[in-house]
Amino acid sequence: MNLKYLLIVFLLNSLAGHTQSVVNSPDENLKVAVILKNGKPNYTITYNNTVMLQNSPLGITTNEGDFTKNMSFLKDSTGTVSKSYKSDKIKQSLVNYEANTLRITFENSDKKQINVVFQVSNNDVAFRYEIPVWDKTMACVVEKEATGFKFPAETTSFLSPMMTSMGGFARTAPSYESGYTADLPMESNTSKTGYVFPGLFHVGDKGWVLLSETGVSSHYYASHLSHYKEGIYTVDYPDMKNNNGFGSTGAQIGLPGVTPWRTITVGETLKPIVETTISYSVVDPLYEASQDYKYGKGTWSWIVWQDNSMNYDDQVKYIDLAAAMNFEYILIDAWWDKNIGYESMEALINYAKSKGVEVFLWYNSNGGINDAFMTPKDKMNTSIARKKEMKWLKKVGVKGLKVDFFGGDKQETMRLYEDILSDANEFGLMIIFHGATLPRGWERMYPNFVGSEAVIASEMLIFTQDARNKEAFYAALHPFIRNSVASIEYGGVLLNKFLNKENEKGQERLTSNVFQLATSVLYQNPVQMFGLTPNNLEDVPQHELEFLKNVPTTWDETVFIDGYPGKYIVLARRKGDTWYIAGINAEDETLNIEVKLPMIKAGEEVKIYEDGKKSSDKGFVTKKLNKNQEIKLNIPHNGGVLIMN
Repeated sequence: MNLKYLLIVFLLNSLAGHTQSVVNSPDENLKVAVILKNGKPNYTITYNNTVMLQNSPLGITTNEGDFTKNMSFLKDSTGTVSKSYKSDKIKQSLVNYEANTLRITFENSDKKQINVVFQVSNNDVAFRYEIPVWDKTMACVVEKEATGFKFPAETTSFLSPMMTSMGGFARTAPSYESGYTADLPMESNTSKTGYVFPGLFHVGDKGWVLLSETGVSSHYYASHLSHYKEGIYTVDYPDMKNNNGFGSTGAQIGLPGVTPWRTITVGETLKPIVETTISYSVVDPLYEASQDYKYGKGTWSWIVWQDNSMNYDDQVKYIDLAAAMNFEYILIDAWWDKNIGYESMEALINYAKSKGVEVFLWYNSNGGINDAFMTPKDKMNTSIARKKEMKWLKKVGVKGLKVDFFGGDKQETMRLYEDILSDANEFGLMIIFHGATLPRGWERMYPNFVGSEAVIASEMLIFTQDARNKEAFYAALHPFIRNSVASIEYGGVLLNKFLNKENEKGQERLTSNVFQLATSVLYQNPVQMFGLTPNNLEDVPQHELEFLKNVPTTWDETVFIDGYPGKYIVLARRKGDTWYIAGINAEDETLNIEVKLPMIKAGEEVKIYEDGKKSSDKGFVTKKLNKNQEIKLNIPHNGGVLIMN
């Protein structure tokens, strides 16, 4: 056995008393040791014999007992998980998941038991708590978790703070729309509201760790990370002020019951972070799809033309734009019920169908949780109203909804998400959530779920200079963090020079056209509503429009090529036999790099869209890969590159 590993085990034993159980990944590089120290369970994670998390606490507190202290070890068992599944909504269409498992039974001072279950695959750890029936007790409330994450002292963080409850526009926060800080010392993570999942951590020169959770349904609340205190982050429950103070911050569950999965992705490089599918591999569909849902691209007038475009004539223009671009959808946003009306909307939907375009409609989720006033309102918040509305939606042929302005992360709101999704499936409707929480395994759990915002998305490019200044910075973060664990409904690809209807002055876009095209590949979501405007058919080069007509929104494979969070990213995605390789640069200077493209054979020719004079005539250049399958790239500040094979 490796001497370094023996020393680590000796250290763990000397610090913690007794190592109760150890489970390794199938390749034996990733190891989890669960330890009981003075009646408190904790765990340590090593990768290639290097400590990535150390002596981190485990346990939950319920209204029926405390399972964080005075615990006794009873037994453990090991096993394996092996499954393959297909999904046309995530970064990889076929996933083969292999993991080793460990189930540990602890008992508290009241003789009540609880299980901690780990699944450890080659770069991922997932664990959750299983709560059995206690004698005649068939229900409990999980009040909070002791679960924590203790990183080595040299670790730096990439985190987004949780928004303050009942703040922001019309008191609709939190909506996971805060910015990120990059590579900061953990001691600076002092946000009183904590930090949203996922969170990325750079463990010095040892590697990377991505923290998140998955498997959140109506049976639980959505949690987040606490601020850094006493050398540790803990899993924190929702703020009581969420949902205008209504609803418990805990989770009411029937027994036997389970908590969501905590997920920890570990790698010496960023490749496992970007390519992980752990969010989906430990969950299963909760119901069957009522039909085969069709994904694709759409137009969306509101993003640039805003509220004034919510009229019949402007929507006809955007339907015609979608048809000209061979897009599948149009999204008709807020106020359609007031400015177009239900009767005229039926005529508009029929017009869209005549052009080969299907319709998504916007709805306000609000019934009484915040001050969001846009309509349609009071249509999605109760079962009776929702089913009545969805019956009409099915009758007139609407294919999907964008539901906005949710109230936070309490179980009360998780039930609303699930109820909307479940009811919508019965009426053949796809669902996008906006002003919403992070989707936690929902792409696999809910067959008609097709994306959530939960990020500073394209609308903020319209509203704030800060978002425009940081557009490239955020784009260089999302593939490593937010989009790594879930689909991201960003609403991008804005090709107006000025982000307004006149396209003449104000709200100047600071990124290049190739940058914008690259985000259509970088941002993964099965339905993408792009920010094109009708004038783009005349003022955007034809080769750029042709690219957008053909770029997929669903993928068979995703491969990390190169990058550093917040600085630059080069990412490859495959659809069928075609590879799309997208890169953007957020650094102040031109990025000059040579990247290896192992998916393309040496000597093969690739088509490259890039910024600069070389690509100005016909929009692209062609190059052959050298014998090492490498190619040199020059990406300017706020610029991009696209490679196709």
